[in-house]
Amino acid sequence: MRIEPIKAGIEKLFEEKPSTYTEDHFRIFAEFKHTLNKGEARSAEPDASTCTGWRVNTWVKKGILVGLRMGAMVSMSPDPVRLPMFDKATFPVKKLGPADGVRLVPGGSSIRDGCFIGKGVICMPPMYINAGTWVGDGTVIDSHALVGSCAQVGNNCHISAAAQLGGVLEPVGAMPVIIEDEAVIGGNCGVYEGTVVKRRAVLGSGTILTRSTPVYDIVRNKVYKGTDEEPLVIPEEAVVVAGSRAISHGPGKDWGISLYTPVIVKYRDSKTDARVQLEDLLR
Repeated sequence: MRIEPIKAGIEKLFEEKPSTYTEDHFRIFAEFKHTLNKGEARSAEPDASTCTGWRVNTWVKKGILVGLRMGAMVSMSPDPVRLPMFDKATFPVKKLGPADGVRLVPGGSSIRDGCFIGKGVICMPPMYINAGTWVGDGTVIDSHALVGSCAQVGNNCHISAAAQLGGVLEPVGAMPVIIEDEAVIGGNCGVYEGTVVKRRAVLGSGTILTRSTPVYDIVRNKVYKGTDEEPLVIPEEAVVVAGSRAISHGPGKDWGISLYTPVIVKYRDSKTDARVQLEDLLR
């Protein structure tokens, strides 16, 4: 399917905001969503020419917003009395079958239509994957994990129990959360505001990453920060844990208060690999 005519149609729908939507409008959106489901259109994609290694595709985000705008509220209830559910008709539950090669384990998980789920992905209940996401082959999405709108998750990652990858749908030019290949996101972690976690990095349990929180690298003697223009980027193979930093002046110092801060304590080695190897037995 050619992307350019779909892109042009989405851009036009986004800017014109018609008061009513025609059959042709819904056809354009259906074609757009098909490209999302196939992984042919992504809200962000690798681009070696940028400082983050990624490029935002604003038109894809616009397409998701168009779908939310044009969709009527309908019942999606498997049982209207015992389990009432209502959502936009344009984003039903994603249809999967055995041929898709995705293990969607029974128990209350949900995957919204308009996202790509690679072969061999394991979804442990209950977890949620929102529209506009891209999840690569062999990745594990564990119990109570959230993959927010437009997040991009690479191949053979582990998004551990109760981890959250924040959705970044607006503004349309903002970088979504990026988790590159073979990264491990520990339990109860939160990755927000378009943070980029590079290949094979490991986030220890409870690590929170945002654009405004500096990350202290005690191995390379560096401090990583996001800016208004660029997201926070965690280096390849970095092992990040939740730490604290003492307040150095004022009442905070007098009271002995410390602030939360992520700390890179080492870079991935054979010992780290052995600790995360257990997930291979689940595949």
